[in-house]
Amino acid sequence: MYLLQRDILFPRQYTDPHPSAGVGIADLEKLWIESEEGPVESWFLPGEGVHHNHPGPVVLFAHGNAELIEYWPDMLAKYRKMGVSLFLPEFRGYGRSAGIPSEKAITEDFIKFYDLLVDRPDVDVKRIVFHGRSMGGGAVCALAAYRKPQALILQSTFTSIADMSWKFYIPGFVVEETFDNLAVVKELDIPILIIHGKQDDLIPFQHAEKLYQASRHAELIAYDCDHNTCPPDWEVFWQDIRSFLRL
Repeated sequence: MYLLQRDILFPRQYTDPHPSAGVGIADLEKLWIESEEGPVESWFLPGEGVHHNHPGPVVLFAHGNAELIEYWPDMLAKYRKMGVSLFLPEFRGYGRSAGIPSEKAITEDFIKFYDLLVDRPDVDVKRIVFHGRSMGGGAVCALAAYRKPQALILQSTFTSIADMSWKFYIPGFVVEETFDNLAVVKELDIPILIIHGKQDDLIPFQHAEKLYQASRHAELIAYDCDHNTCPPDWEVFWQDIRSFLRL
């Protein structure tokens, strides 16, 4: 199990990149960084009214561990309609990106992605928000330990991999990929929105409660759903997001 833990944590074999991914998405810009294992992809989608002469806020969104960046432009299109640009960095080894995923690799790549983002003239560097879903919560918390966002949104996210490794029959003390979100949240002095399903049987709701209790400025929203049906009502979800971001 020690040797298999990375395959369990990053089941990229269940993701199927489409050769025409991104076709038809308005104003999509594909950006690449160079890692020690090869190129890693990201997508930038400007918010409505955002351009080089009118920079705007950005949400850096990290997806779950069995997903790809191309799954999310439609589902997160509301950000763009609110005038918020959407930045989708890929995990190393996922989709069309080279390499093997790991906590270290993802953290290194996300730092490079962030630095690429803040150099753009259409980005308001004072209004960058991180949003992570499930495993993506680990990715954005790892990034937040090095690059502080204006705010953080954690959706269906864990306290740490060690705290939930028992579900995969792996003792916590042998876990290499820790993604210690709880430790990061304790140190952040920023607004944090925690969204979680009360019936989540993959990452139990207690993880959200512990993250909330550890944060200095957190809001916890509980939906009546499980892990893969969160949010159960997208209209309510976007109302909650808009209220949190004060748009």
